[in-house]
Amino acid sequence: MKVVIAIDSFKGSISSSEGGAAIAAGIKTVYREAETVILPLADGGEGTVEALVSGSGGELRTVCATGPLGETIQAAYGIMGGGETAVIEVAAACGLPLVSRERRDPSQTTTYGVGELIADAIGAGCRSFVIGLGGSATNDAGIGMLQALGYRFLDDAGREVGQGGAALARIARIDASGVRPELAACSFRVACDVDNPLYGPEGAAFIFGPQKGADTAMVEQLDQGLRHFAKAAERFLGRDIAAIPGAGAAGGLGAALVGFLGASLLSGAELVLESLGIEAQLADAQLVITGEGRLDGQTSRGKAPLGVARLASRHGLPVIALAGSVGAEARSLNSQGVSALFPILSGPMTLEEAMDPAATAAHLRGTAEQLFRLLQATGALR
Repeated sequence: MKVVIAIDSFKGSISSSEGGAAIAAGIKTVYREAETVILPLADGGEGTVEALVSGSGGELRTVCATGPLGETIQAAYGIMGGGETAVIEVAAACGLPLVSRERRDPSQTTTYGVGELIADAIGAGCRSFVIGLGGSATNDAGIGMLQALGYRFLDDAGREVGQGGAALARIARIDASGVRPELAACSFRVACDVDNPLYGPEGAAFIFGPQKGADTAMVEQLDQGLRHFAKAAERFLGRDIAAIPGAGAAGGLGAALVGFLGASLLSGAELVLESLGIEAQLADAQLVITGEGRLDGQTSRGKAPLGVARLASRHGLPVIALAGSVGAEARSLNSQGVSALFPILSGPMTLEEAMDPAATAAHLRGTAEQLFRLLQATGALR
């Protein structure tokens, strides 16, 4: 019997790989000879590097990089097994948690460190990239990242415009003469689950700027900067990138990745599943287990467990979903490929008790064991 275990992390408690191992242990208590394949999941945000590195037998690299306010930080990214694909979460280099609340200022924060991580991966031999957007402290339309890769953004006097969202309004010309030549051989797939344009009422500044520290006046200034950048980019690229769905992701980093690096913006969950090669593992499986910390209405709108269920349904496989808690609205998953869903908690307890990593692992293991005892008793699996 082969069981594919593909769960997301239980955020604040245990990682997806730890949760998968606990479920596998519960299964093997009942079916010792069962083949359990653990594929850690993520949705393109936090946990994507860990999921793809551990799921592919890759490695983590930690390097010195430029933080969002220009400070030197230690930032990690992953290289998947095989050594050709780098996995980068932009938040590792320009994430909001890297800036204290009182210093948050998207007019000054930069994505330069993201470009440094890409450059380091190129130096390590990578030519394929998986980039997870989300959680950035920036609104610089990705010019920091591009500057680290050799692009120059110049003002009317031919001087460098500097970094941060405030620099966008000063751009008069873009110079690509110093761009790293290896970029021409690189491909970029970007996990992006928002469809915001670069500027305007639904753009990067108005929608995401306030949470990054921008007041009303700054939001207006940042939006004008994004508009100015869009015009400069259109002159340079020969096409408009501002209206691309997802251009406004991560403070406009989506626009830079698509326009200047030729990236494809994809659903985060689907990108992770594709990168892990889950379809090949499903071909000869008998059952799939997925889940996350909480199954609710958000799960049914495209999160990782739903992606697993949809793929499994193509192969006619039953899917069991496990979670710390299950909202009533999660029942809609039953019509989207999830055969059954179960909470793992054994009784009333505080949130702190429920999220204890050891307790979560024990609950996952115990629930999996009991489920498979039932399947064994009914002869449903052999």
